Amino acid sequence: MEFKQAKKFILNKLKNELPHSLTYHSTKHIKDVYRSAQKLAKLERVKGEDLTILLTAVLFHDSGFIWQLYQHEIVSCEIANKHLPDFGYNPEQIERICHLIMATKIPQDPHNLLEEIICDSDLDYLGRDDFFEIGNELYKELCTFDVVNNENEWNRMQVRFLENHHYFTASAKQLRKDKKDEYIAMVKRRINDQPALS
Repeated sequence: MEFKQAKKFILNKLKNELPHSLTYHSTKHIKDVYRSAQKLAKLERVKGEDLTILLTAVLFHDSGFIWQLYQHEIVSCEIANKHLPDFGYNPEQIERICHLIMATKIPQDPHNLLEEIICDSDLDYLGRDDFFEIGNELYKELCTFDVVNNENEWNRMQVRFLENHHYFTASAKQLRKDKKDEYIAMVKRRINDQPALS
């Protein structure tokens, strides 16, 4: 697997082809998830080919946003299947990478440690100090596509999402769960008593 070349290729593709309206699902997000995956992989003692498979999946997991917003994971797998053979990845390795990509689909449903790590890395920010900063980028993106119309709607959505989400790996639970629980209470306090507009 020519990992470094594959990494350079996909980051360049994302930089040039992702829509600028994606304020959250951007190359910045990919790099953030990549750093989180590296950290969790080290804590969970993942190395060798497994680590390469994991990090490749991270780099490709949101590439489908180049073409579409919904069901983008399927398109991300198509992009991986099309380009990774050029970098020496074999069909079995690409299949593993696609399983990892599909595990990130909400609601997350990982079935092994690598899938747990990519899921936890994808939503690592939910329990970090930059939660509100990154959340604001997602809020702007959702407003652009008329998913939410105001901050009250957004905060209600966040509470539902945070309460339904949980980390999977022991490392992420230890690092992020307590802070995430604090944010649930903080976001709840931001919600007006007014009913959401229908």
